[in-house]
Amino acid sequence: GDVYEDKVKMFFNEHLHEDEEIRYIRDGAGYFDVRSEGDDWIRIRLEKDDLLILPAGIYHRFTTDGDNYIKAWRLFKDEPMWTPLNRGADTDVNTH
Repeated sequence: GDVYEDKVKMFFNEHLHEDEEIRYIRDGAGYFDVRSEGDDWIRIRLEKDDLLILPAGIYHRFTTDGDNYIKAWRLFKDEPMWTPLNRGADTDVNTH
């Protein structure tokens, strides 16, 4: 529905987190686009039972594949922190 579509669009905005992002894919598939140190995109396809750990401070975005379906868990080591910091002048100098 609309809530799902809005969430997928939000995840496609380039952003970073000040804590690790740990994702476990329960079902479906999608792509994490991750920025390299040279500012190039690296596309990572994730499918059921894949686990991805992005270090804090890595610009990334997410989109589903052509089936437009994914079920994923976000896992945390400590207190959950969900705040995405969208790319901009302030985040470009973020020390995380």
